[in-house]
Amino acid sequence: MLTTLDPGISDRGSKYAVSGAPIATKDDAKTVLADLKRTKKFAKATHNTWAAVLDDGPIKNDDGEAGAGMIIVRMLEREGIRNHMVIVTRWYGGKHLGGDRFRHVQDCVAHYLETLR
Repeated sequence: MLTTLDPGISDRGSKYAVSGAPIATKDDAKTVLADLKRTKKFAKATHNTWAAVLDDGPIKNDDGEAGAGMIIVRMLEREGIRNHMVIVTRWYGGKHLGGDRFRHVQDCVAHYLETLR
């Protein structure tokens, strides 16, 4: 079951959301992402960065937000969360955020992980 949250992060016009769902395989990840993109708002997002740590290792996709997938992987590994996909969505607001975008990805993932506890 896909869960989507609004962490309330907005910076220089860019807006963020975070979603996630339990998965067991790479094919499950594709299905969850397709489910998310059935909502027009998410289909039109600039980036849908995602990652999961499966029993056979991590999988990720930066979707143009270089390095963001690895941030999600590291946070999932640190928390010991396996077989759960986390997606951070960004709608680009017209201004480059530099390194702040990584802090926003971390904040989104932390917000989502709080709901799992």
